[in-house]
Amino acid sequence: MNINEYKNRRQELMDILSEGSMAILPAAPMQLRNCDVHYPYRQDSNFYYLTGFPEPQALAVIVPQREQGQYLLFCREKNQNKEALDGNIIGLEDACEIYGADDAFPITDIDDIIPGLMESCRCLYYPMGYYEEFDDKIIEWINQLREHVRSGKVAPFEMVSVDHILHEMRLQKTDAEIQALRAAADVSILAHKRAMQFCRPDLYEYELEAEITYELLRNGCRAEAFPTSVAGGKNACILHYTENKDILNNGDLVLIDAGAEINHYASDISRTFPVNGHFSKPQKTLYELVLKAQRAAIGKIYPGNQWNDPYNAAIVVITEGLKDLGLLVGKVDILIEEEAYKRFYTDHIGHWLGMDVHDPGNYKIDDVWRYLEPGMVMTVEPGLYIPAAEDISEEWWNIGIRIEDNVLITVGGHEVLTSELPKTVIEIEALMARKAF
Repeated sequence: MNINEYKNRRQELMDILSEGSMAILPAAPMQLRNCDVHYPYRQDSNFYYLTGFPEPQALAVIVPQREQGQYLLFCREKNQNKEALDGNIIGLEDACEIYGADDAFPITDIDDIIPGLMESCRCLYYPMGYYEEFDDKIIEWINQLREHVRSGKVAPFEMVSVDHILHEMRLQKTDAEIQALRAAADVSILAHKRAMQFCRPDLYEYELEAEITYELLRNGCRAEAFPTSVAGGKNACILHYTENKDILNNGDLVLIDAGAEINHYASDISRTFPVNGHFSKPQKTLYELVLKAQRAAIGKIYPGNQWNDPYNAAIVVITEGLKDLGLLVGKVDILIEEEAYKRFYTDHIGHWLGMDVHDPGNYKIDDVWRYLEPGMVMTVEPGLYIPAAEDISEEWWNIGIRIEDNVLITVGGHEVLTSELPKTVIEIEALMARKAF
């Protein structure tokens, strides 16, 4: 992403910060397994949103109106011995030239420099509670200044959570961010298509997971946005199932929830399809009900509507359909009022999508559902999960279905970023008939 994208974000933040304030944001710490083996490193999203800087052991300091430079970046210095272990290190010079810092300092100098910057700071903006070790460091610096108050040093007398401000900024995507989300969606679509075409009875769930991982990697995606879920049969009724260890049986459905992360932006797609390539009559009936509900929900996505409007539209379709099938009994309006549908439709309609798969941002403001605005991106994912129970006809038992797409709110309405992935019964069966592997 262009360096000006991050510069514009920092300027927007500085325009929001109160007079005489500063913001401090730490990078995500390294995560270790067995003391010496690194998990794949992922930068803190708020830190990356403002800096584009990918390395650990870094700190961003933003000081509006500072004449010597408003954006300071503390990071590791280049060191041949260290780079042999950790790979190439960006270093101080490139932190300025490539990543746009006004000044760059060694991360080892924070104790010498940060307290001095804080002396003239009335209000400190900081993401308290995310990284305990750095929380302690902030408190240490403040206490250090308080101890020298008689010499004229003044500690910040107010601390404000900067993450709330950044979460609101992140909610409406720029053109560059939308392009990144498109790229993640496009790769995810290829992975889901591959899984559909590879699927056949007697495979294990993890074999489909492997095909998804392969397709992501071969298209330059080094990270999944979240752990892939491949849930066959009764497992499809388990939300957030990720064990992926059972056999895919002939006649069952399989529900896949998978998405790529590219350049720190996520995709999140769910598709449900028959293991043998052909929907049974009960499976088709329920599937088309979920698809109808999703289409009703997407139809309610446009500026001026509220966050909950798509959910309410899906609820009406789901409840009416379940009543028609005999899975619910009673008047539709009463069933909705009593939330009877929640026995089979347990989740909400979706979530914000962006740098995190569950991107931050309030869904209500002052206890009122938020109004949708251009640039927001959300998932739309209604589902039905039918348990095996004595009061339910056996033909419906253990059928779990979810259909999930990524939707951008536009000035004129919406755009489904994942529309190229088949989701009608006819489209899915046709794709699965063209076995490519």
